[in-house]
Amino acid sequence: MPDVVIRPATPQDEPAWRRLFGLYLEFYRASIAEAAVASAWRRILDAQSPVGAFVAQQGDAIIGLANYLFHESTWDERPVCYLQDLYVEPAARGGGAARQLIFACEEAARARGAFRLYWLTQEYNGPARSLYDTIVPRSSFIVYRKNLS
Repeated sequence: MPDVVIRPATPQDEPAWRRLFGLYLEFYRASIAEAAVASAWRRILDAQSPVGAFVAQQGDAIIGLANYLFHESTWDERPVCYLQDLYVEPAARGGGAARQLIFACEEAARARGAFRLYWLTQEYNGPARSLYDTIVPRSSFIVYRKNLS
């Protein structure tokens, strides 16, 4: 089996990225408007945008994605990197792609001078949590969300 290569998303990755992003949303029982998906992809490709994405490629297949963004913080002068979306094809899980995608986001955050990389997952996502627990201890923070539209 070919090695997994992590690289920034390119315009040619759009069909694979859209497929994986759709599976990611389905896993989290979420749906978003096509306009939001298209906007996310445009921002990923825009070098001036704070949004970026890595893909995990194995041979000719894109098997995973990591969408991330930078934002300011009141706790430090440096930016924060939020790994917003992480997904690896079920058949490719356990092969290290998710860990490599997280580390690629960490490298991007360090390169931008960020002081923190963070991500969230659902409490029920045991397989992902078992990986995340090997990378960093989980935070004690509880997230509250209020949709405004």
